[in-house]
Amino acid sequence: MKAGVLLVEDDHFFAKVIKSHLEKAGYLVVHCSDGEEGWNTFQERPFDICLLDVVMPGMDGFALAREIRDRNENIPIIFTTSRYMEQDKLNGFECGGDDYLVKPFNMEELLCRMDVFMKRSRLLQNDKQIVFKLGTLIFNYSEFKIYHPPTSQTINLPPKEAELLKFLCDNPNKRLKREGILLSVWGNDDFFTGRSMDVYLTRIRKHFKLDNTIKLETIHGKGLRLVIESEVCRVL
Repeated sequence: MKAGVLLVEDDHFFAKVIKSHLEKAGYLVVHCSDGEEGWNTFQERPFDICLLDVVMPGMDGFALAREIRDRNENIPIIFTTSRYMEQDKLNGFECGGDDYLVKPFNMEELLCRMDVFMKRSRLLQNDKQIVFKLGTLIFNYSEFKIYHPPTSQTINLPPKEAELLKFLCDNPNKRLKREGILLSVWGNDDFFTGRSMDVYLTRIRKHFKLDNTIKLETIHGKGLRLVIESEVCRVL
């Protein structure tokens, strides 16, 4: 079966170009002209990946991404937009986006990024559950959730935050270089991805406040270390 793409874009000419390229690449594309139509369509049928413009009448792309992420925690979301400010990109990741492409962009780059996320999504669907136990926290990577049984709290994680936390859990009590983390989780170590990682690290530190035996230590000029008193147990 062809992978289904939800394309939400109010520029009809640009949407036509993207749709044509994706269909030639073997995707099944459904185009919606605004956020409201995109949200209604998403609820009516299954999709494998979402391409969202940001600036649209009514519901914008960020609001649509939040709705989609609340309903489906695993589906890849890529923003395709003319908004290039750093804060816009950070907002995109904050609301659950997996990637952010600024127009105009190369179609081959879009196809390559889509391919990466589609493969990752299939692995998550096919693999057994990956669960880590960190002190009193239970991190279910396959579900993008953290559970804290003593307080009955459940925390939903954006996909990229879950990937970052998994990398840390796979390397407990080790000194990790920032560049190495960025290359492993994001695939590059440029300024923007570094800022994006800092946003997620702040969120992860907040989660760790539920258990004071877990700390995310910054090693000045050298990197990070996940410090945990008990052993990190991984359950496959």
